Amino acid sequence: MLTAFIFFISCSNNSRDENKKDDILSGNISVLVDETLMPIALEQKEVFESSYYNAKIDLVGKPEVQAVNDLIKGDAAMIILSRELTSEERKSFEQRSITPRIYSFAYDAVVLIGSLDVDSTIKSQDIIDLMSGTNIRNTKLVIDNPNSSLVRYFREYGKLQKIANTYLEVANDAEGVLSTVAEGNGKIGLLSFNQYLSLERSFLKKDKIRILSVLNDTLGSPKYVKPSQASLSTGEYPLKRELKVLNYQPNLGLGMGFSAFMTGDRGQRIVLKSGLLPAIMPGREIIIRDNIN
Repeated sequence: MLTAFIFFISCSNNSRDENKKDDILSGNISVLVDETLMPIALEQKEVFESSYYNAKIDLVGKPEVQAVNDLIKGDAAMIILSRELTSEERKSFEQRSITPRIYSFAYDAVVLIGSLDVDSTIKSQDIIDLMSGTNIRNTKLVIDNPNSSLVRYFREYGKLQKIANTYLEVANDAEGVLSTVAEGNGKIGLLSFNQYLSLERSFLKKDKIRILSVLNDTLGSPKYVKPSQASLSTGEYPLKRELKVLNYQPNLGLGMGFSAFMTGDRGQRIVLKSGLLPAIMPGREIIIRDNIN
């Protein structure tokens, strides 16, 4: 069904009326984005807009809590998250009889970045303990925002009602997290894999940080694993999360076209190239020639 829809989009682009607005391939739409997912959202936007010149995607990156609140308030009708809305968050949409179109488009990971004076291996419980105010190996946890989806991930994991700031340090943004960790003194930073991959090449002090291996004790033989496309694909990396695009537009507008693009072959190739794991692995093109020169 989705393949047919994407084919329809491609055909429509070739014969579109440039004066037509606000359909699946033209117009303007604001899309709220969990800021930990902004790098992959930007890549999708850039390729989509370069393919469909009458379409304008306005990405609004915010911490998860604020992004969801803005969606509920009606500031936008589409959002990119690492979860679906809770039953309480869905109430206002249900009252208006709005049924969302929800699609998975990638798998990301929560990654732990350590300074060189921190042990290269860690347990998920260590992060829960730090958030609870327990001293773990004289380390401090560095986050970019208390309302981040990364903090929420561990709060849910550890069933924490609140977090203590005893061993918590807040940086301004993802790059600030890396810079603070690079200073040393037993720092562990919390980032999305997407953020780390986006920043690592340009980060000037990358020789002073490293990704920590996280214990997966659910395997037949417990082991410490680093995040990668391979470890996400096999399920070995324990801090994996599914990325979703949630479209609450009541009609078949530009949000439908953008979400179909992200989950289609081209969008999935963008995910693959970014270093994340596509929700659907794109096919490989094989050219067969009768004669080889």
